[in-house]
Amino acid sequence: MTHVRRFDHIGITVADLEPATAFFVGLGFEVEGTGSVEGEFVETVCGIPGAHCEIAMLRLPADGTRLELSSFVTPDHVPGSPAPMANELGLRNVSFEVDDLQAAVDAVAADGYGLVGGVGEYEGSVRMAYVRGPEGIIVSLFEQIG
Repeated sequence: MTHVRRFDHIGITVADLEPATAFFVGLGFEVEGTGSVEGEFVETVCGIPGAHCEIAMLRLPADGTRLELSSFVTPDHVPGSPAPMANELGLRNVSFEVDDLQAAVDAVAADGYGLVGGVGEYEGSVRMAYVRGPEGIIVSLFEQIG
């Protein structure tokens, strides 16, 4: 029996919602909505008494892929690794296909975000780069070339 009906979204917790939202908007996401959640529901789901967070729900216009960015108002956020690498346990990266990898890398670089390593090419079919976004989030950008 299949329990999952469809993919809904990926959630990322950040300390500062505004620059994280701007980063993903710069990659082509649109803000679907913003809001604040607190009370029994979020405390129960997160298992954190007194939880209150601000949320930005983003979506890609082409296919509706959604990304939820959350920033806790209370309690204070707990910092993760400031510069996680791909071999750290947990969420490794969020990956998006782009039309022009170099243009996407240049665009995020103009906003102060750089490559984790370099641009790689796999068997003449795809070019890929890991970009370190706001708060250390690794974003994989790839372009089909073959």
